[in-house]
Amino acid sequence: MPALSARWRLLFALARQRATIAYLQGQAKVNWLTFHEPQTWARTHKVLFLSGFLTHRLTGEFLDSTGCQVGYLPFDYKRQAWAGDRDWQWQALAIDRRRLPGLVRPGERLGVISGPASDATGIPRGIPLVAAAADKACETLGAGCLSPGQANISYGTAAAIDVYSPRYIEPLPLFPAYPAPGGYNLEVQVFSGFALVSWFIREFAPPMGEGAPEGILDALIGDIPPGAQGLTVQPYWVPGLGRPGPEARGAAVGFRHHHGRAHFYRALLEGLALDLREGRERIERRTGQRITRLCISGGGARSDRMAEITADVFNLPVERAHTWEAAALGAAVTAAVGNGYFPGYPAAVTAMVRYREAVLPDAGRAAAYDGLYRRIYRRLYGRLAPLYREIGRMNGMV
Repeated sequence: MPALSARWRLLFALARQRATIAYLQGQAKVNWLTFHEPQTWARTHKVLFLSGFLTHRLTGEFLDSTGCQVGYLPFDYKRQAWAGDRDWQWQALAIDRRRLPGLVRPGERLGVISGPASDATGIPRGIPLVAAAADKACETLGAGCLSPGQANISYGTAAAIDVYSPRYIEPLPLFPAYPAPGGYNLEVQVFSGFALVSWFIREFAPPMGEGAPEGILDALIGDIPPGAQGLTVQPYWVPGLGRPGPEARGAAVGFRHHHGRAHFYRALLEGLALDLREGRERIERRTGQRITRLCISGGGARSDRMAEITADVFNLPVERAHTWEAAALGAAVTAAVGNGYFPGYPAAVTAMVRYREAVLPDAGRAAAYDGLYRRIYRRLYGRLAPLYREIGRMNGMV
């Protein structure tokens, strides 16, 4: 593993971020490749994310969007450029500048479709390729959220609450605001997200008759009141950086004999929404602006029950775009603006984004969730984190 200088080690120790930096270094593929396959690394010309690889195959250029640098490379998110020479990331990550591509901002052109790419794909030669951004940033745009007072919740494999900002604001310590079309995307994420639903169905929901299991389970939990009759789930099946820390683990608190499969399923959905409510509060503190409009997108947004729970947990109406593929819609909006079809993103969103009927919160359920959040959920992580760390030490893990 690359070694940080004594100065950086001291600074991260004082900031209580040593475990976070160690996790980052351990997850970086360039570090693994350097130390486990040095011969492969010696032959490596460029290191590209998938977006950069596809750009090269389509245009022949080694370029990528600044909005797609979501990973473990030495990138300065505020400047939207590779990190400065003295940045700690060059010490933490085993890579040098010559192996990195050039960068353009979202909405700018990466190049045009080359002849070989046209022959292989059928896309007309010379069509301009416009840089977009990461999936969540595009979802925020595709949901039509264009100010810090508007948030989009993405219920995908990972769940996240995202807010657009025209200026750079870090939502968490050492956690960047990602470049987005026209500004920055502030994000607080639950890394397990709706992957938890897939896990639950695979492990605990054997065939239940005709129809998708998600729909059947949604029907089963309809009569279970908010709070799943005393069962609360903290959805940290996958640890992360910043919040929660790398020591985090999932937890289900409050089991009793009356709890069954449907209670646990409802508690999973509630846990995701409750955790993202905490993310909302963190973003509001950082931006100084209340979130008063809420959209949801991603595969989980198809669930009327998930939309209902979200509306009640946040006590806000929930809007859903006319297409479930909000990330693709956001990329299309970016391309339309980048090619000059609209004068800016507000005009493009007005023309291209439509909404289904809003899901409204219920006052009684919202009050129940507010009590659950304030009296129970918000206190769970602080109480359990020391035990998570001890579990990790006992098992030789972070």
